[in-house]
Amino acid sequence: MKKIAIIIIVFLGSLSISAQNLNSFIEKADSFFKANVSNGKVAYSNIKSDTAALEEVLKLAEGISVSKDDAANYQAFWINAYNLSVIRGIIDHYPTKSPLDHAGFFDKTKHSLGGKKITLNDIEHKLLRAQFNDARFHFVLVCGAIGCPPLINKAYNPATLEAQLQKQAELALNGNYFIKVNAKKKKVEGSEILKWYKGDFTMNGMTEIEYINTFRTEKIPNNYKLTYFTYNWSVNKQ
Repeated sequence: MKKIAIIIIVFLGSLSISAQNLNSFIEKADSFFKANVSNGKVAYSNIKSDTAALEEVLKLAEGISVSKDDAANYQAFWINAYNLSVIRGIIDHYPTKSPLDHAGFFDKTKHSLGGKKITLNDIEHKLLRAQFNDARFHFVLVCGAIGCPPLINKAYNPATLEAQLQKQAELALNGNYFIKVNAKKKKVEGSEILKWYKGDFTMNGMTEIEYINTFRTEKIPNNYKLTYFTYNWSVNKQ
């Protein structure tokens, strides 16, 4: 019994340390985004001149362990880790015109996060999209380009994650940067994200327009034609 009690104490202690590390990571990520992001644009020049804060928060991210069974902690950690690592990748090449100017930016370059050596694509496609049927990830994972949804100037927090996901989806689908509605021509132009990941937006048997309408105040008629505008891969710098 004494041995079991010791094991339980050690286990609970490790959980407490893990939670503290995650909380510290979220707090430092929040401070970093507040200091370096405005109106969806990133102050890459400022970060390049002093990388200490970015290095500190990414160093914390290396040793954090999160389980997908605790979905809020897991998703918040990996969304923030992705967005921070994109910034790290841009900084490594800055000044640059686009993340696509650097071969392997998304699918070859590995980042030390959550006890793994992992690419940006693997975070998005294997750790998030493949584990959770939620197309709203496309409104919060920011690829360092103007065509991406805008980066918010705060961290995604486990306690508020659901509200944050919902808010970013509503902003994207009611605004004019992700979709553009032309009532005269009965036409909707959408981000190419809708085309590239069509399966995510139609997984529940809905059309893309029906999915869009679940977040819109002013609904789009189902007979409107959906086309796609060209993705803007220019870097999202201030």
